[in-house]
Amino acid sequence: MNALTQTGPLSVKSSFGGRKVVDADTHFSEPFDLWTKRAPSKYKAKVPQVVEVNGQLRWMIDETHSIGYGASSSSAIRKDGSRAELGGTSGIPFAEALPACFDAKARVAVMDACGVTAQIAYPNLLGFGSTSANKVDPAIRAISMQIYNDAMAEFQEESGRRIFPMALVPWWDCKAMVEETRRAHEMGLRGVTTNPEPFEHVDADGKPLPDLGHRHWDPFWEVCQSLDMPVNFHIGASAASIDWGASKGWPSAPPFVRTAVGGTLLFLSNASTMGNIVFSGLLDRYPKLKFVSVESGLGWIPFVMETWDYQITQSSFKLQRAPSEYVRHNFHTMFWYERENLCRDIKKVGVDNVMFETDFPHPGGLWPISIDVASAFAGLEEAEIAKVLSGNAVRVYNLPI
Repeated sequence: MNALTQTGPLSVKSSFGGRKVVDADTHFSEPFDLWTKRAPSKYKAKVPQVVEVNGQLRWMIDETHSIGYGASSSSAIRKDGSRAELGGTSGIPFAEALPACFDAKARVAVMDACGVTAQIAYPNLLGFGSTSANKVDPAIRAISMQIYNDAMAEFQEESGRRIFPMALVPWWDCKAMVEETRRAHEMGLRGVTTNPEPFEHVDADGKPLPDLGHRHWDPFWEVCQSLDMPVNFHIGASAASIDWGASKGWPSAPPFVRTAVGGTLLFLSNASTMGNIVFSGLLDRYPKLKFVSVESGLGWIPFVMETWDYQITQSSFKLQRAPSEYVRHNFHTMFWYERENLCRDIKKVGVDNVMFETDFPHPGGLWPISIDVASAFAGLEEAEIAKVLSGNAVRVYNLPI
């Protein structure tokens, strides 16, 4: 790869053979002034911002609560196109990051160079399921999410509707979730990302929240179904899953090993979300809901589908359909590095259910953005390849491309 300057194009050759490509999982590195320049005066000192604490810059919310890791970019891609080693948690300093991590025009230039038509984008700072600031005043959390969504609607337009960020929703307040989902839809955002484990928390009044199978959440499912807004569960979207994954690397292991072990198990945490939704009966009430398991990989899904189908035969518990049918009908997933058994797994999960991602610009993501289509998809027909590379994402997110 040639060096990438602050303004120059990326000098790489697309490896997609002219096919339309939608990258279904990327991330946006939030600029230091994203919140402060948009916040009403009442909240300007409260919203996320970078301040100096004991001689070091840190992201803070509500003035005294640390959020995120230092004041980094949450990116592993440097300005020269080189990539930081997998194993860190905070990414490289913001000043050293590739401009495409946070600048719409720079990112579109990278996309054009790599042959990517569109991207779906997720946050970093407030958490993939907006749980990072769960200990501060709910009003501050809510305004911070609204400002983020406003900024992402602007970013989407700045990209020429090539990058489609997912909206954050205030998962501790179902009524507010409905209102923010409607507002996001009106702004042109194409889906929401949320916390899969609200039952670990309390609402704004301090009352315990139920799990997602409870009818408490039906108004949210109703609005998502009626507006055709997919609900995304990104790995690490709940505090519990992050803690569980982080605890699995042995204390004596170096950072890379803890990341490799914990990160792999973090993928599998989405099996819990998927399984509980399937068995909750929720999908019988809302059969047109779209769920996306984000950055969780593909290979484990055929196994859990087969397991759930077997387990339900060993019980008097009944569903209207086999568990695997709910997965194929209502869930979508994605892959990036998997090659062994890839085409077999795509067919087992369903050619209409699988999307391609890169996780740009995080450590462990595909960089350079490329794939050997001929070898990766050996065994799939061209029409099936087109679905996986772009068609499924266009349909799931209703993309105007």
